[in-house]
Amino acid sequence: MFTGCGTAMVTPFRADRSLDEQTLRALIRRQLDAGIDFLCPCGTTGESPTLTRQEHLRIVEITVEEVRGRVPILAGAGGYNTREVIELSAELKTLGVSGILSVTPYYNKPTQEGLYQHYRAIAESTSLPIVVYNVPTRTLVNVEPATLLRLVEIPNIIGVKEASGNISQMASILARVPDSFFVLS
Repeated sequence: MFTGCGTAMVTPFRADRSLDEQTLRALIRRQLDAGIDFLCPCGTTGESPTLTRQEHLRIVEITVEEVRGRVPILAGAGGYNTREVIELSAELKTLGVSGILSVTPYYNKPTQEGLYQHYRAIAESTSLPIVVYNVPTRTLVNVEPATLLRLVEIPNIIGVKEASGNISQMASILARVPDSFFVLS
């Protein structure tokens, strides 16, 4: 589903800090015209930690409207509150996304078991495919390869955006996950 080249979309704002919907639509169309394989709105590049819930949903709604099924949409749905991530994931499914990109919980620095339980709870709450987003320079917690290998066993956890910057970790993951598991870096 998520193969080839994907774009982590920026979120354009006006000077008054409101969402610039017209520019967002133009950016999406430009990516589609360029032949992008999938889009990722509301990730780190898209300002996800600073968006209101209403903005987050509107950005995804616009993305779905513009894409019209031409490419998959991997929408950001992460955070440190598992219950809120589950609720957001349900709303994103209703909007028609293809999957969710879920950043590791930040601020409270969960243990590896805590990370596993967080992702397991999200996965059990939705049929959407989930891509784990491991970016320890931003979240202060690293999804270790052993934890990721446990997550691989959950059917709808289909991949990882591995942004640890640790080449040894990336090599370990690539050597140990099934070929069907999506690894983005």
